[in-house]
Amino acid sequence: MDVLSDLLHRAHAKDALVKQLIRRPPWSMTYADAPPLTVVAALAGPASIRLDGAAEPVRIGAGDIALIGRTGGYTIADSPTTPPEFVIRGGKKYVVGGGEVAGDHQSLAPRTYGDGLPGATIMLRGAYELRGEMGDRLLDMLPPLAVVSAGPRTEAALDLLAAEVSRDEPGQDAVLHRLLDLVLVLALRAWCARPEAALPAWCRALADPAIGDALRLLHDDPARRWTIAELAAKIGMSRAAFAARFTDLVGEPPLTYLTSWRMTLAADVLRDTEATVATVARQVGYEDAFAFSVAFKRVRGLSPSMWRRANESSC
Repeated sequence: MDVLSDLLHRAHAKDALVKQLIRRPPWSMTYADAPPLTVVAALAGPASIRLDGAAEPVRIGAGDIALIGRTGGYTIADSPTTPPEFVIRGGKKYVVGGGEVAGDHQSLAPRTYGDGLPGATIMLRGAYELRGEMGDRLLDMLPPLAVVSAGPRTEAALDLLAAEVSRDEPGQDAVLHRLLDLVLVLALRAWCARPEAALPAWCRALADPAIGDALRLLHDDPARRWTIAELAAKIGMSRAAFAARFTDLVGEPPLTYLTSWRMTLAADVLRDTEATVATVARQVGYEDAFAFSVAFKRVRGLSPSMWRRANESSC
C-alpha cells in the first residue's frame, strides 16, 4: 500500500457523513463546530467560504473542491455579503435568531438537480471524523482551507457525483459516500502536487522515486528490524547515498523516521485499545517492552502508561 493510502486508511478517512445542499440565492449557513476535515464538492453554481477569524472569504465555483480542516467553524454562502440564515451546531440546524429547524440535518437533502432549480448552487459536503495521531498527520498536509480548482483529473469524479445526485435509486447513499471518498483522495493528490503547497518533508519526499519507495517499505512493515543497508539494497542505492538522500529529503535519518512512525502507530493503539504495553511494543517492532517504553518516552515525553492515562478522555 502506498503511503497516502496507508495514512487515509489508518486515519479512518472514509465513509464521511454526506449532506447535499441545493439552494437558490440568497443563502448562507454557518457551521459552528466543524469536524476535523470537511470536503465540499461544488457541482453547480458559485459559493463563498469564510473560516472563523479569516479576513477574506474564498470563492469556489462549479468543479472546484474545498478541503476544510482544523477550524473552529466556517460560513458558506452564495455571497460574502449574505448574512447567515442558519447555524449548524451539534448536528442540528438552527435559524439565526430563532429555534431549531424541524427535521434531521444528518440526512441527505431531497434529490433535486439541474433544471429543477435554475441558478441554484449544488454541492455535496462530506464531514470526516479523523482518528488520533494518524488524523493529525493527515491534517498536517493541508492548510485550514485548501481549494483544488476544477481540472481534468477531478472532472470525471465530479461528473459521476453530479449524475448520481440527480437519481433516486436504491443504494444511492452508498454510491455517494464512495464517490466523495474518491474526490477526497483526488483532491489530496492534486493539492500535494502543487509547488506552493507547504507540505511536511516526508510528504514532499514521496515524489522522489527512491525515497518514496523506502517510505512505502517502512509503512508496509514498520515492525520489521530494518537496517539502512537493507533499505538501500531494496531500492538500489549505496548505503551512504541512500542515508544522505533520505535525510536531506525527509529531514531526519531513516531509522529516526522509523522510530517516529512506530511511536505514532503505538500512540493510537494505546489510546484506542486496552492492549498491554508489551503487546503494543511487539506490534511496532520491539521485543522488549522496556526498550519500547524508553523510546516512546523519548519521542512523546511520557511513558506509554502515562500517555494512555493522559489521553483517556479522547478515546
